[in-house]
Amino acid sequence: MKGHLNLIPFVLAAISASLFTCGSVAVRSDSQPVRQPSAAGAFYPADAKELAAMVDGFLRDASPKQISEPIVALISPHAGYVYSGHVAAHAYALLRGRKISRVVVIAPSHIEAFPFISVYEGTAYATPLGVIPVDEEFSRKLAAMSPLIQRSERGHGIVQGRGEHALEVQLPFLQRVLGDFKLVPIVMGDQNYELSRTLGVSLAKLAKGTDTLIVASSDLSHFHPYDEAVSLDRKVLSAIEEWDYFNMSENFERRVWEACGGGPIVAAMIAAERLGANRARILKYANSGDLPGGDRSRVVGYGAAILTIEKTKRKAEARQFSLSGEEKEELLKIARKSVETAVKERKLYECSAGGHEALMRDRGAFVTLKEKGQLRGCIGYIAPTKPLCQTVRDVAALAALKDSRFAPVSAAELGQLEYEISVLSPLRRVTDMKQIRIGRDGLVVWKGSAEGILLPQVPTELGWDRKTFLEQLCVKAGLPTSAWQDEEADIFMFSALVFGEHTPDAFTAPQSPLGGDESRLPRRPGQDSPRP
Repeated sequence: MKGHLNLIPFVLAAISASLFTCGSVAVRSDSQPVRQPSAAGAFYPADAKELAAMVDGFLRDASPKQISEPIVALISPHAGYVYSGHVAAHAYALLRGRKISRVVVIAPSHIEAFPFISVYEGTAYATPLGVIPVDEEFSRKLAAMSPLIQRSERGHGIVQGRGEHALEVQLPFLQRVLGDFKLVPIVMGDQNYELSRTLGVSLAKLAKGTDTLIVASSDLSHFHPYDEAVSLDRKVLSAIEEWDYFNMSENFERRVWEACGGGPIVAAMIAAERLGANRARILKYANSGDLPGGDRSRVVGYGAAILTIEKTKRKAEARQFSLSGEEKEELLKIARKSVETAVKERKLYECSAGGHEALMRDRGAFVTLKEKGQLRGCIGYIAPTKPLCQTVRDVAALAALKDSRFAPVSAAELGQLEYEISVLSPLRRVTDMKQIRIGRDGLVVWKGSAEGILLPQVPTELGWDRKTFLEQLCVKAGLPTSAWQDEEADIFMFSALVFGEHTPDAFTAPQSPLGGDESRLPRRPGQDSPRP
């Protein structure tokens, strides 16, 4: 980082995407509209030689371990270079020597709001290092694929003296490592799952079989104390590694996780998955507090990652979430204490993770209560919105008092209750319906505003085959039974690590009902649901 700090006078505002820069943006000649740089001199040097030297220095210092796998997409931060350039370089350094003729850069909009995906309608983007031609044919085809995607200057132009930097700051890195390439510049006006999915699916269809790289431009959490920011950012980075972009997108919408380019990340992961990528690698994480003399009271997080095609499949067991015997006992203790406190005192049990780091990771979970072997209550959270210890605490109390199928548990019953906990794995989209195993997998279906969930033990208890399982999943979501075959629908699967006082450990489902009426568990907030 030494030698780069002389730029601080130019980037005092560049740490955050919420700050302003100036400059003319869309300069049109009679024949060619060229988007001129607006972040030069603020987020990075305006002088071409100085800029090239800075980028080359970052790339030289990064020196990530080289990989031979095809790189389909990468995730890179977009703050001022003195803050995040050394992080971004860890991803870009891996592009050297690779055959890439087209780069799709997806960025969030910081300067204006609009309800669609904006593909720049001009012919070029410029930086101090030169002019990058826009792939106009690809851009036109992309915009023709959905009314949610439009060729426009929205998000690319100038608004109240400010130009969008998140896309632009990726370009000098690409110019230094790739040389000549065509650009598809995209700014997302909204970042919900529907738009992210629309963009990701459309990109995959057009990019299949071509030398195309996808870049998602995103910083992570903003303006939290150092330790809190690190904790928040790890949740997002873990979800990327686990490829759980669906829960990640919903947690961004709920604002329980943070990434200012969350939509671009999700869109890039969806596109990469459909182009064959199956592994995410986190290459580097840092935040603004890591700089010499950096203020650790209000930091911004930065991460670099790549999405690759791993030809040798890792064993599924290596990706499964596990808990030690002590950690399971701690969770069972939390569940018991939570129910007892809720029933006797009608208040929330104050719990801790008991020093177990695994219990502080955000996970979805169910708690099942039984009395004399019969179901007495069961409620759970599918999405990982809270640390596991808090999730178990919350759903245990809800299972005792708020399961609408039963009367609330009384104090006289407490000594007769048996507890069973199911910790859910991350969601992974089903790419081949033959992947679904009856008795192992639970399923989630998404199509537009409709979502439905069935837990792993349901098809086993009811004797369903795979096709019936999928059809009944759609019924739960209020969709036609054939909706699972619709290309506009996504099917995700998950498994459950089940343990209890009288239940053998397994990464499967228990033999007794976990939640019964899963339709009570819609994924979106604001409905009649025990979920957050």
